[in-house]
Order: sequence, then C-alpha cells, then structure tokens
Amino acid sequence: MELVDGIEWRVSDGRVPYPDALAEMETRVAAIQAGTAREQIWLLEHPPVYTAGTSADPAELIDPRFPVFNTGRGGRYTYHGPGQRIGYAMLDLSKRNKDVRCYVHALEGWVIAALAQFGIDAFRAEGRIGIWTRDGGSEAKIGAIGVRVRRWVTMHGFAVNLDPDLADFGGIVPCGLPEFPVTSAAALGKTISPATFDAALAFAFPAFLRSVGGACSIASNAGA
Repeated sequence: MELVDGIEWRVSDGRVPYPDALAEMETRVAAIQAGTAREQIWLLEHPPVYTAGTSADPAELIDPRFPVFNTGRGGRYTYHGPGQRIGYAMLDLSKRNKDVRCYVHALEGWVIAALAQFGIDAFRAEGRIGIWTRDGGSEAKIGAIGVRVRRWVTMHGFAVNLDPDLADFGGIVPCGLPEFPVTSAAALGKTISPATFDAALAFAFPAFLRSVGGACSIASNAGA
C-alpha cells in the first residue's frame, strides 16, 4: 500500500469475493470513525455478482445467474465481475464538505476525468446517476456509481466497465434503466488494463479531492 495525498491507496490482485470486500469496508469505516485508521481508496475486481441497492426492485432481477447480494449503497441492481474496475472510497466528509450530493458529483467527475485520458468522452446525464458515453450514437452507461455514508464516512464507490462480458448484465435491468444499453472501453475500441486505469485515477485524484472539499450546489441522488 502507498499514500496518495495522505490517503491510503490499496490495489488488490485477483478477484476479491464481494462479501469479503463488504466486510473489510465495514471494518475500515469503523476504524476511520474511531480515528485508528487512515482514509482509503481500494481498487479491485470481483467475481461475477449482482448487487442490490436500497432502491432495488425485485422485478428488475430477471435472471439470477450469479449470486445476488443486498447492500446498503444507494441505487438499484448492478453487476460486478471480471473486466470491471471497482473503486471503493472510504473518505471522511466531516474533514471536507458534509454534502452527499456534492460527493457523488465529485465521484462522477473523477471517473470522467480518468476516462478522458484514454480518449473516451464520458459525461454526466441529468436525472441519471452514473457515467455515460456515446456508443454508436446512442447514450450508454460505462460506469455505475453507488455510495453509502455512515457518520460522514463514505463507503462503496464506482464500477467502470473496461472489458467485461456485457452479456452478463442481461440478468438484471442495470440501475433500473431498461431504455439505455451498457457499454465498455473495449466495446468503444479502447484497450485499458486495470493498472493503466489505476494510474489514470491516481493522476486525477488530487483534483477529485479538491472538488470533494470545495463549495458545491449540485442537486443529485446517491444511487447507481
């Protein structure tokens, strides 16, 4: 592990089982709240799973072909699996800006800035949380955002599609938006390894931290 702007930066090799990651996040957040651990950014990959946020509609679980886990993050159903870069951010907003909507906006901006380094024109879409781009002229989702904040310490974060099997999203209505497809960097003709994407995230990280701590008047939601 290393420190980036005073925050612990953790990168896990292999695929971390989702329940193990959730348990580790819970433990770390409690330690941050207690003042016994540093804030942390954790970058990893999961085996194939579907996760249900606090707004998940059971009707949107079409085919539970992978394990399904309920989680305390905002949002509906999403997919995690190989070829996706997961970023969990455990940050203390009480040291910065105690505004969850602004934090979600900053998180989106961080991923958008990282994707821009590879020539991917990603953007926010009004009324739709997440990271969007254009695939063949149509708007498509390339990244999901889902957060939880407990006593002003954040949990969960983002999932960016580098090169997952997009058919694996077929078991759910991703984020409750059946009218919009899911895409990936690979589908857009971009080959991005996890390590290369991690470097892009690190490059954009100082600006992200500044935006988390800055003034903000964004109206948004905290769900994927």
